[in-house]
Amino acid sequence: MISSVYGSPVGELTLHSNGAAITGLEFEQHKHPLPESPRGNDRVLDQARRELDLYFGGKLTAFGVATAARGTAFQLRVWEALKRIPYGATRTYGDQAAAIGQPKAVRAVGLANGRNPISIIVPCHRVIGANGALTGFGGGIRRKQFLLDLERGGAGLLMTGT
Repeated sequence: MISSVYGSPVGELTLHSNGAAITGLEFEQHKHPLPESPRGNDRVLDQARRELDLYFGGKLTAFGVATAARGTAFQLRVWEALKRIPYGATRTYGDQAAAIGQPKAVRAVGLANGRNPISIIVPCHRVIGANGALTGFGGGIRRKQFLLDLERGGAGLLMTGT
């Protein structure tokens, strides 16, 4: 495992790679930090940085870099469902619970979203409260709003004071 720091419009992001896939993308002061790994570089990290550059430039709507999150079977199902939320769209936690075939597991889906180790690439920021409110995001509500605005065509936005 190696890691690399990526400077983004939402602050520094730490990318983690196992050499075959991204295993983590975390914000500074992440709520559930991943184990530290030595700094380095590989083709997976290069691809992730290129794709993030395009994403933040408003030119990428779907990530192609391989991901390999580690979690429970339930968490993995929740995170896979996140990948099916279209760019620029939002879903509620209830929608996501229904998408995995467990419509009563709304709270469990929320907890699994909060543990998503590959933020942005696995787009947990696209999940909102039933009333449309921006709720719970490991990177903070300001970053969540920034990412949603970016995906809705606000590529020229700047985020300060992350």
